[in-house]
Amino acid sequence: MVTVLVNGACGRMGQAVLKAVQEDSELKLVGAVDIKGGEDTGKLVGLPENGILVESNLTEALQRLNPDVMIDFTRPDVVFDNVMTALRNKVSPVVGTTGLSDGQKEEIRAAAEKLGTPAFIAPNFAIGAVLLMVLSRQAAKYMPDVEIIELHHDRKLDAPSGTAVQTAAMIAEVRKAHKQGHPEEKEKLAGARGAEYEGMHIHSVRLPGYVAHQEVIFGGLGQTLTIRHDSMNRESFMPGVVLAAKKVRSLCGLTIGLDKLLEF
Repeated sequence: MVTVLVNGACGRMGQAVLKAVQEDSELKLVGAVDIKGGEDTGKLVGLPENGILVESNLTEALQRLNPDVMIDFTRPDVVFDNVMTALRNKVSPVVGTTGLSDGQKEEIRAAAEKLGTPAFIAPNFAIGAVLLMVLSRQAAKYMPDVEIIELHHDRKLDAPSGTAVQTAAMIAEVRKAHKQGHPEEKEKLAGARGAEYEGMHIHSVRLPGYVAHQEVIFGGLGQTLTIRHDSMNRESFMPGVVLAAKKVRSLCGLTIGLDKLLEF
């Protein structure tokens, strides 16, 4: 039985995680933290009351409850401190919050190795999204001209999404960097071609009605290939979150990406 504390418990993703943890026979919810404290974690997600109340102080909760795992779905501006707090308390963080810089990830890696406490970060916990990234890396070997379009709800704080950045990074592993489009191309409106990653373009859409969606478009001589994934609701992420919570303690140092836990 893996004991779990959920951080960011009152948010939309946090509530989905709370429900998934309580409904899994191999996980045991022992605590929850959010800036909005006080509510029963069973009642919060439509389950029977369990007496585990949402707290507001992460450090105190980690030290008192000593969980195996902290699942974090909070905000980009606080996630790094949350992760380091968990590691200092020998608790393995499973992180779904995006926005960590490369430098912060390296600091997390160093701390996880020094403290002997494994950590796990995934830009996307949907298994279909992981398959999209893996398939995109394969396709880029043969069709290296590619653009990424990611579409999310209008409450998302960072752009481009962590999934889009991770997809571009995986493609870059097999694709020689080169600038795409006409060499004399000029934007009539700044940003019209989106962000650029080693010559690839990434476009972010933010609209109400979306949850999390991405398509990767490859262009070749006389043909195009589109790989697309759609998350219709936040339940789509839960199998991946549960899997990571169960596996993280068996890992070493920092692991990034749900693909590392799947067999291909």
